[in-house]
Amino acid sequence: MSTSIRPRTVRRSVGVVAAATAAILVLAAPASAHVEVASEGAQALAENVTLNFDAATESDSAGITKLEVFLPKGIAPADVTYGEGPTGWKLAPTEKGFTVSGPAVAVGKDVTYSVVVRQLPDAKSLVFKTLQTYDDGRVDRWIELEESSGGGHGHSAPVLELKEAAPGAQPVDPTPTAPPSPSAPPTTEPADAKPTAPDRPMVRAEEDGDSSPALPIGIAVAVLALAGGGLWWFLKRRRGGTA
Repeated sequence: MSTSIRPRTVRRSVGVVAAATAAILVLAAPASAHVEVASEGAQALAENVTLNFDAATESDSAGITKLEVFLPKGIAPADVTYGEGPTGWKLAPTEKGFTVSGPAVAVGKDVTYSVVVRQLPDAKSLVFKTLQTYDDGRVDRWIELEESSGGGHGHSAPVLELKEAAPGAQPVDPTPTAPPSPSAPPTTEPADAKPTAPDRPMVRAEEDGDSSPALPIGIAVAVLALAGGGLWWFLKRRRGGTA
């Protein structure tokens, strides 16, 4: 009788192990989430290259609201423009890269977006470390390098492999920086400021009733002329009367 029980017991044990293994795989599923970057025919020193990013969600209760990307050496934030992405999302440059953000996507939904890079650097591969933010404040950090993750439950950064540069390809001139803002216009006095110097003519003395020296002198000259003329006429007439 014992010989008939052993195979049944073994079969049950195998079933339990299989169920446990399946449960472990289900629970470990979120570990397969990732952020990936791809570009068709990506090549060193290629110009106006479209990069496609795919950010998988790791949350079953919150939606993704923002992805912050740290650009590799050789790509400046000013060299990146927005392509396509979720409705209402926009790109904004940062000191070391850029962000794409907007209204939270539906819970459980991944985010796919694209950017256009002015020119890829002369390199074999490019690492785009990424911070993934949800509307509940959670942040997934996709910043680990493949060799440092050890193949375990890591958050590896997305990596883009590049082909060798085309013959004769050369780096383009750096993106021109924004021109300095024009100097501020000279400060003007406020409308209610008092003038610092008189702006009225010197004849103000007349308006104030003060006497001007030219007027009395003219009157005196006229009086003397009349008096002199009268005296001359009087003397002439007197001589004529005595003759």
